[in-house]
Amino acid sequence: MELYQGLLTRRSIRKYQNKKISRPILEEIIKAAQYAPSAHNKQPWEFLVIENPQTLTSLRNVQRWTSFAKDASCAIVVCGNIEQTFSRDKDGEKWDYADIDCSLAAENLMLAAHAKGIGTCFCGASPMPLVIEGLRKLLNLPEHIRPVAIIIMGYPDEIPPQPEERYKPEKIHWEKW
Repeated sequence: MELYQGLLTRRSIRKYQNKKISRPILEEIIKAAQYAPSAHNKQPWEFLVIENPQTLTSLRNVQRWTSFAKDASCAIVVCGNIEQTFSRDKDGEKWDYADIDCSLAAENLMLAAHAKGIGTCFCGASPMPLVIEGLRKLLNLPEHIRPVAIIIMGYPDEIPPQPEERYKPEKIHWEKW
């Protein structure tokens, strides 16, 4: 698939075939995710692959918009290692780039999956404190690991129609607002 076409045709998929994604394909997809840019090239991401049907089903108890995960091949929880991310905690400022860097990796992951005929749906974790804590408990995540996104994955059982034109020239501002 040509990259630009992939960017324009990727859709959020919520219905999947009963078909597993092979480990080599998952590894290729995660490799593409790891080629995302990151602040100061810190690459703070970690990837937790969930294939167990019971765990996929129980995600709904933590993040309610993941109810369709029960029918997916897997989910990949994209996590940020807050000990490795570009951050600041001095002079009255406290911030880190883990969520941004992991979101970039998640987008690469979803586009790589799309190129291989695999559907995905991005479900947020951070910045929702209850979801973060719920995932930490469910998945036994260490305290320095922050779940950023849950990417539900599988071979599509249906492809949603393309949306109306998304290009909006009026949302582009040149030089000044």
